[in-house]
Amino acid sequence: MKLGAFSVSLNVKDIHKSKAFYEKLGFEAFGGDLDQNWLIMKNESCVIGLFQGMFEKNILTFNPGWNENAENLDSFTDVRDLQKQLKEQGIEILSGADETTEGPASFTIEDPDGNPILVDQHR
Repeated sequence: MKLGAFSVSLNVKDIHKSKAFYEKLGFEAFGGDLDQNWLIMKNESCVIGLFQGMFEKNILTFNPGWNENAENLDSFTDVRDLQKQLKEQGIEILSGADETTEGPASFTIEDPDGNPILVDQHR
């Protein structure tokens, strides 16, 4: 199963303090908008997202169709196909992608410990 680029989306209390902290660990801003309280940071192939006030828990995030540089891949498994495969394996979809559509879509599942996993396709 090809899930695409991986990142951890962190629920932060103060995005400016978090940005400064992760910069000390060698992360650099890669995308996002501090004025909107979200920022994507990268250290080599490690990607994290900092999100203030957008969700309750940290989230494991996969992006079908992208590599770790947010570049489009020529070939990838569509998010709706991934969702179907997981449903067939008995995994509960908490919020699903409309399987009759094409293009950008997402779905959310949880691992056995309640950790949210977002599969978010941008194209």
